[in-house]
Amino acid sequence: MNTVELLTHFFLSTGAAWVLWLLGALSVASIALCIERALFYRQRKTNIATLAQQLDAVLAQNNQEQAIALLETSGATAARIACGGLKLSHLGAQSAKRAMQSAFALERSLLENRLAFLGTLGNNAPFIGLFGTVIGVIQAFEALGHASPGHASSTVGEVASQAVMSSIAEALVATAVGIAVALPAVAAYNYFQRTVASLLSGSEVLSNLVLAHLSRGRSPCLPEEK
Repeated sequence: MNTVELLTHFFLSTGAAWVLWLLGALSVASIALCIERALFYRQRKTNIATLAQQLDAVLAQNNQEQAIALLETSGATAARIACGGLKLSHLGAQSAKRAMQSAFALERSLLENRLAFLGTLGNNAPFIGLFGTVIGVIQAFEALGHASPGHASSTVGEVASQAVMSSIAEALVATAVGIAVALPAVAAYNYFQRTVASLLSGSEVLSNLVLAHLSRGRSPCLPEEK
């Protein structure tokens, strides 16, 4: 038995059922990931305008310890980034700026974590379904090839026709399931990407506010920023 015959025998014996199970497992994984990411992003959201007003009032009193406590209590993405700068504010505005850039990169990594799975699933689930379709087509042609010649009885012909139709139906189901798994994954991926961008853009409000107060209260012995 050569390689082609071996693969044909494997596909005929397994059918496209395992492809459907695989797509089902991937769908469950994507739903669980969407729930986890939605809860995570909910924790990292905040009312930037309100938090900025509170932070401005505290920094205006030169009370950086209270400002750090305020930001740590919030737990939002923008607050965590600004807090990273305030913790190094004693080293100067430039050091605080670098610290916030570092915190920004870390937060981006945390926010984008596991989103690649949704993007990959959305791009490849239809191809997995198409693979199941190909297996179904192989079964259909195999059933058609084993059908009796033209002199066969009508009963045998009807049985062969039913086998072909069943294989084609299974193939179409695999394609439909692949598309059904891909569409929500793509939608969730695009939505979460916009959420990440929104959370990171909000960090500019607090970061610039922190730098403004640090620049205003800069000691004369510190070198001028370029």
